[in-house]
Amino acid sequence: MPPRSSFRGFLRLSLVSVPVRGFTANKTTAEVRLNQLHKDCNNRIRYKKVCPEHGEVATDEIVSGFEHTKDQYVVIDPSEVQKLRKKSEKSVDIAGFIPADSLDPMYFSGRMYYLTPDGPAGQKPYQLLHEAMQSESLYAVGSAILSGREQMVAIRPVDGLLGMSVLTYAEKVRTSAEFTDEVADAKLTKDERKLTKTLVDASKLEDFDYSQYKDGYVGELRALIDLKIEGQEIVSAPDLEEPKVINLMEALKASVEGAKKAKTSRKASDKVKTKMAPSAKSRTAAKAKKKAG
Repeated sequence: MPPRSSFRGFLRLSLVSVPVRGFTANKTTAEVRLNQLHKDCNNRIRYKKVCPEHGEVATDEIVSGFEHTKDQYVVIDPSEVQKLRKKSEKSVDIAGFIPADSLDPMYFSGRMYYLTPDGPAGQKPYQLLHEAMQSESLYAVGSAILSGREQMVAIRPVDGLLGMSVLTYAEKVRTSAEFTDEVADAKLTKDERKLTKTLVDASKLEDFDYSQYKDGYVGELRALIDLKIEGQEIVSAPDLEEPKVINLMEALKASVEGAKKAKTSRKASDKVKTKMAPSAKSRTAAKAKKKAG
């Protein structure tokens, strides 16, 4: 059973409306939250909302405002912001379609939703749209009201579904042009290019599985907390030795050898797994046969 949907609305393309539900793709993990304490007594630091003229202020007495000149504010009411919106919060308006490789990944904010058809009426137009985008390797770009404000979004086929990723506006992303002067025009030799290509080829991951990479920070922090609660001494991990600056060609040659050995080791490990799988299956079948007999 899928989780509760984050929103219900419509994908709009010209006169076509596809009823959809959106489910957040971002999991909420059990993060370890650290509180700020007074170092002398370990009492928790409290934050109070204070007016310099009237002292502590209740939440319902606080409004939002913009400082247009020094210490002069214009108050903005949420209902006034609502009136500025030109579209429904239930509408995801598709502006058009672009080749999948024409949108730079730097504009993806990290927030994503899975879109599914909402009811029988949405099934056919949803699947037609998905199929057309899939066959032509296209993304749809558009806009939607999310978290109370208009956001740019990219919609793309994802494993039989449509995924909607929230984008960051281009004006909020620094361009590479700001840093190009940091890269000097170095003279590269033919041998250096050849060795670098060999190193890259030897380091290619043939069976890349991103799910194998785990965030170990929370686990390490919990282990540290448990040790502190038990009163045990925390032993620092040894510092990693800083890499030594050596001759580039020597570094490339050594790296190539290391990458080749690692690749050979991975292949050997895969062969062992492949050989073990059938034998394990046979043992399971033998046990079942013996039990039945």
